[in-house]
Amino acid sequence: MLVETADRLFTDISAAPDAVFADVWSGLADTGFAALLLSEDEGGFGGDWGDLFAVVRLAGFHALAAPVGEAALAAWALAKAGLDPVEGLATIAPVVEGTIEAGRFTGSLRGVPWGGEAQVVVAMLEGCLLRLSVADAVVTPGSSPAGEPRDRLTFASAPIQAAGCGIDLLACGAFLRSAQIAGALDAALAASIAYANDRVQFGKPIAKFQTVQQNLAIFAVEAAAVNTAGQAAARAADAGDASLEFAAAKLRANAAAGQGAALAHQVHGAIGFTLEYPLHRLTRRLTGWRSEFGGDRFWATRLGRQVAALGPQGLWHELARRTDAA
Repeated sequence: MLVETADRLFTDISAAPDAVFADVWSGLADTGFAALLLSEDEGGFGGDWGDLFAVVRLAGFHALAAPVGEAALAAWALAKAGLDPVEGLATIAPVVEGTIEAGRFTGSLRGVPWGGEAQVVVAMLEGCLLRLSVADAVVTPGSSPAGEPRDRLTFASAPIQAAGCGIDLLACGAFLRSAQIAGALDAALAASIAYANDRVQFGKPIAKFQTVQQNLAIFAVEAAAVNTAGQAAARAADAGDASLEFAAAKLRANAAAGQGAALAHQVHGAIGFTLEYPLHRLTRRLTGWRSEFGGDRFWATRLGRQVAALGPQGLWHELARRTDAA
């Protein structure tokens, strides 16, 4: 039921790309997706990380221009840290630079999704979860390769709420991007298969050519790998610890995003680069999501250190333990 509702709503929203964001978010807020990870006592769905993956994957599939996942993570993090909930839109900050002194924050948040549209932004600094009011910030608009808002918020001695907690907000944001990449890859693959069957060259559909078939087969493997890694990360998060799985999922998604976008454009040829054809709505997002909440080098380094710390004898036992727990 959750997936069917999200699919219908995201389809309708994506069919009107020029709609005013405030109207779009009003419709999304009414569904309660932002409360997906909150318990029923907290006014939420009581959903799990698998539910979040399913919804955010559909957002990626439909190239939804709205921070559904970010809002859900922000609400969950605030509740987990015991900070005040939000009336309106809350988002999360991937990059934080600054200092806290006497309960006030001075610094900047960079690349904040829909930062200028939000009422509250949630960030992590020195192990503390921060709740900041966007009204206290100077907003410098920015955008992703797909044209979505990625704003810079600058604060000067702004009042905050803060709490120490065990949340790794960067890794949680990386999980969101892994889910979106999974959905976008599936959509781009479906579009590429349809185009290859329709496009006729030398008297037959290009899907009949071995090179195109090979490209589509590789593309399908990449898309399946990201979906599998993301679902495994969700199961691990539901079991209690997904530090290894979140890192692996984002690293695998990053690699697939680059290869998948390239293969989609190879199959489509010149038409895939035109603004009139919708493929760019997916591939530009794939390009941007690959670097957000940690790029290839960051997650390769973090994952490598985790594996190295386990040692040659400990890695298999840890993987088996995590699989059993999930």
